[in-house]
Amino acid sequence: MKQYVVTRPLYSEDAFADVHEKIHRHHKTVRHHVKQYFTCDLKRAKNAALSLLPFIGWMRIYQLKEWLLSDIVSGVSTGLVAVLQGLAYSLLASLPPWYGLFTAFFPVIVYFFLGTSRHISVGAFPVLSLMVGAGLTSDEQRVMVAASVTFLMGIMQLAMGLLQVGFIVMYLSDTLVSGFTTAAAVHILVSQLKFVLGLVVPGLSGPLSIVYIFVQIEKTNVCDLVTSILIMVVVFIVKEINDRYKAKLPVPIPIEVIMTVIACGVSYAFNFRVNYKVDVVGRIPSPMAPNMQIFGQTAVEAFPMAIVGFAVAFSVAKVYSVKHDYIIDGNQELIAFGASNIIGAAFKSFAASTALSRSAVQESTGGKTQIAGLLSALIVMVVTLAIGFLLEPLPKSVLGAVVIVNLKGMLMQIREVPYLWRRDRPDCVVWLVTCLASILLGLDLGLAVGLGMELLTVVFRAQFPRCSVLANITGTDIYKDRKDYMSIYEPEGVKIFRIPSPIFFANIDFFRGKLVEAVGFNPLRVLRKRNKALRTIRKLLKKGELQMTSVSSGESEDESNMEELDQPTDFKDLPVQVNWNSELPANIQVPRVDVHSLILDFSAVSFLDISALKGLKAALKELIRVEVEVYIVACDVYIQKKLHSCMFFDDEVKSSMFFLTLHDAMLHILEKHPVNSENTKVCEKV
Repeated sequence: MKQYVVTRPLYSEDAFADVHEKIHRHHKTVRHHVKQYFTCDLKRAKNAALSLLPFIGWMRIYQLKEWLLSDIVSGVSTGLVAVLQGLAYSLLASLPPWYGLFTAFFPVIVYFFLGTSRHISVGAFPVLSLMVGAGLTSDEQRVMVAASVTFLMGIMQLAMGLLQVGFIVMYLSDTLVSGFTTAAAVHILVSQLKFVLGLVVPGLSGPLSIVYIFVQIEKTNVCDLVTSILIMVVVFIVKEINDRYKAKLPVPIPIEVIMTVIACGVSYAFNFRVNYKVDVVGRIPSPMAPNMQIFGQTAVEAFPMAIVGFAVAFSVAKVYSVKHDYIIDGNQELIAFGASNIIGAAFKSFAASTALSRSAVQESTGGKTQIAGLLSALIVMVVTLAIGFLLEPLPKSVLGAVVIVNLKGMLMQIREVPYLWRRDRPDCVVWLVTCLASILLGLDLGLAVGLGMELLTVVFRAQFPRCSVLANITGTDIYKDRKDYMSIYEPEGVKIFRIPSPIFFANIDFFRGKLVEAVGFNPLRVLRKRNKALRTIRKLLKKGELQMTSVSSGESEDESNMEELDQPTDFKDLPVQVNWNSELPANIQVPRVDVHSLILDFSAVSFLDISALKGLKAALKELIRVEVEVYIVACDVYIQKKLHSCMFFDDEVKSSMFFLTLHDAMLHILEKHPVNSENTKVCEKV
């Protein structure tokens, strides 16, 4: 086994500062930061242009011979999927299917210039589509409100990007997003049943609409049902084949596109719309501008959509950026999606983000840059302008079936619950609460409830951290939780306490309670008992009755002034200093204190607020006043600066209690309180 030996002086923080001179760093003022922010030169202007138009950066390094063919193949494959998903996801938004093609074209063009991810496929996302369609009624109102809420969503995203608040996505954990998207999948599944069954359920969405669907179950269109089942079975089987043999297949079999073409042909040949009363896609509408007069009515819906759309897109983009080793900018992504939704809404497209399956197609088929995305948009444009009429006979039940089959990945996220329950129960609670709230209350309120629960778990973890008592691993300078190891060394009278959390107003009382539990006594209670005993001793000495066996006469009087009992013990006017751990005269009883030194490990304490600072000082004074020497080790330098600036130190609490490492403090204690060999405590746990 490799070993190392270090020989150095024993360092307290003060001793280390005396020996090793620090560099004085000049910290910039707020004024300097503001001035620097608004200063512009040629280099900064160039960087700003490259930041605002990221495509310039990757176009400069574009490898034409190596990348172009891959981008073309990827663009065509993604374009075919985008056409189908655009039509299908329009149904989730309660919109005529053709509006999904607008969403697969206009936002993609804008993102090409402004986005920082080279691999995500921009367009309709099922969760956002469902959020857009919630609560809308007539077709004209749906189209107008959908465009307006998308426009407002884009403005919010653009504003957040310009204000540099891309960090907001950090508050949406993977667990929360997983629970939310699983609930959304349930909403989507229920919303598509009406198309699969060929029922008319106007103005209803969400899980509770299944009641109305089953009320009308006898009106099921058999042609729609049979077509949907056939489509779902074939698509499911082929997609399983794609997954199993993806390493051998150069391009996944575009089964959704194949089945759509077949369904269009059969529907046209047998005139499903007339002969079997099947609802079909119909004619392509013309783009129209949003109505700004209804912005105020849609603001509540637009904000959660803006957050969800960005969070999902950024999460997917981050996965591919890590895989392909390039950097994405969260704030620029907000700007890109904000501009994409604003311009898209001006042409009647609805909320755009990215779909996981479509992005997977773009990346897995060899896409290198957003040129693949641009080509996919061109495919959509060709379908919209040139051959869209061929899709007019397509039954909506086919699109509903395709949507349901593609929900497998989202619905199977429920398998995470047992794993989370075993590994991290607070995270499991977040998943379950988010999912159930989103199912029962709707996606917008469900997201808010989930976010609130997530923040509560963070507060809970910080407010009630797992504190521990450490011990030395025998023969090393390593200190671990005394409950976890067999061979440990604990010098008599020494306790090492560790809190793995910031200390702030919400957990300072918890910290003090755990500290009392660790040392095995309440220092304030001991101090009061000692001061009461001193009063009694003085009284007995004054009366010459030190041999008295009863001291009850002094107890009630001592309770009258509790503030004096909390002060340091004062031995003046006494002939000797009292040894509190020895037998006291006149049967006076004082709790025994077997701890002479306490080490507080602050290596995991990242900050202290003012409330915690006051509570910590009070706790330290209580310990010092009962003759317990306190040492703080591995304290962050910025916390030490704050303690000095807040006048933390005085005649009792001194800066000399701070030591560089835990082992330095322990060696200092052993020098000050030598341990006899027979008193050395080495525990071998069985």
